[in-house]
Amino acid sequence: MTATRRTRTLHGQQMSYVEACPEVVGDDDPEVVVLVHGIAGSAETWTPVLEAFERSGCDRLLLAPELLGHGESAGVGGDYSLGAYANGLRDLLAVLGHRRVTVVGHSLGGGVAMQFAYQFPEMCSRLVLVSSGGLGRGVSPVLRLAALPGAEWVLPVLASTGLLDLGVRGLRLAAALPSLGAEAVSLREIARHAASLTERAHLDAFVDTVRAVIGPGGQRVSGTERLYLTEGLPTMIVWGDRDPVIPVGHARRAAALVPHGRLELFGGAGHFPHCDEPDRFAALLTDFCDATVPADLSVAGIGPRVAARSTG
Repeated sequence: MTATRRTRTLHGQQMSYVEACPEVVGDDDPEVVVLVHGIAGSAETWTPVLEAFERSGCDRLLLAPELLGHGESAGVGGDYSLGAYANGLRDLLAVLGHRRVTVVGHSLGGGVAMQFAYQFPEMCSRLVLVSSGGLGRGVSPVLRLAALPGAEWVLPVLASTGLLDLGVRGLRLAAALPSLGAEAVSLREIARHAASLTERAHLDAFVDTVRAVIGPGGQRVSGTERLYLTEGLPTMIVWGDRDPVIPVGHARRAAALVPHGRLELFGGAGHFPHCDEPDRFAALLTDFCDATVPADLSVAGIGPRVAARSTG
């Protein structure tokens, strides 16, 4: 399996994505798994998972898109809401000719994945939420600070004076300490995410995205009231039980609200369980896809359920 970076132009803006398992592309209608990164992230966060699939084999096409303002995708001002990100994902898949996908979202990407399933149910075969946003108010104090007024001026100063870069170096040095153990993986990922903010386009997108979903009091966008709509949509929730960014309690509460949902906790893992144990994650994802029948939902079918819940 060879992972290849590709780009497509959507509405005049370049969108980058990584494609893996190209050997299945010859299929007229290959089963597709889309891996959506978190805030300040990129397709690189899925590299350990793609490498795990390379070791174990893969019979599904894997796509890891980079949201606008992230990675190598265009960094433009505009709408950084979950709905806009979901629209961008739909547009990319439409251009590539993929009608239905299993969507996997990490952190912010989990919120995007839920929004995608809600807006475009006919395109969603399965849903996998990994340390997902949008399932409760709790979130790291650092992200709450980024939502405060003035962050758009303070953060560029930190970047231009080298203080942000100094912090990234400190995180990388800490991650290299032999005594750190399991926390090293999370520190390395956080350092990589923070390093992306030294580019002004990424920094602007980060601030705008944070403010779209987080306030000083915590997360302010929630999908929990719509989780009943996952009836008929195979759903798996994956979380690290030592997540310092989004509490693991969100996973347990969401699993109780998802009809026939599957909950997988990674013991000792932090906010990036797919990086902590990529082989286990790849095996879980394969098992989940093999053991479930792709959903066949539509807006017409969801309408009566929304109406019943509204009047019940």
